[in-house]
Amino acid sequence: MSSGARAAIWENFKDNLLFDISTDHPATYYEDMQRAIFCLCPLGWAPWSPRLVEGVIFGCIPVIIADDIVLPFADAIPWEEIGVFVEEKDVPNLDTILTSIPPDVILRKQRLLANPAMKQAMLFPQPVQPGDAFHQILNGLARKLPHDKSVYLEPGQTILNWTAGPSGDLKPW
Repeated sequence: MSSGARAAIWENFKDNLLFDISTDHPATYYEDMQRAIFCLCPLGWAPWSPRLVEGVIFGCIPVIIADDIVLPFADAIPWEEIGVFVEEKDVPNLDTILTSIPPDVILRKQRLLANPAMKQAMLFPQPVQPGDAFHQILNGLARKLPHDKSVYLEPGQTILNWTAGPSGDLKPW
């Protein structure tokens, strides 16, 4: 279905001046994203689109066009607050949907995207840093392990001490 959404975007908006879409990757791609208010993020052939990461990093409001998508790093990225969700069947109305979003809602989303912690959660810096994507992955994996409740994230806590826990949980593999 996702390839249907991409085709619908192209068919409906390739000649619409409100949309800057192309089939190639222009040299100004990242600059264009930084200037854009919205970045279309239709699901591709992967579980989630790289445009989600690019949108957050460049402060472009992600327009998530992917029914039943599981978004990455939900503990650190408030997707419902920063993004716009459009069902795949509603792609032909995308221009109306986006132009009907009130300016104060757009500004609120942009302010949230400007938070450095938001960008940090999507990056893999060298060396690793607290709150980066590496830590988000470890947090997600740690939640899948059987630990005492004391090692899970508490409300408002953003970094899990994934090495804490009963010594019996540590396996020498």
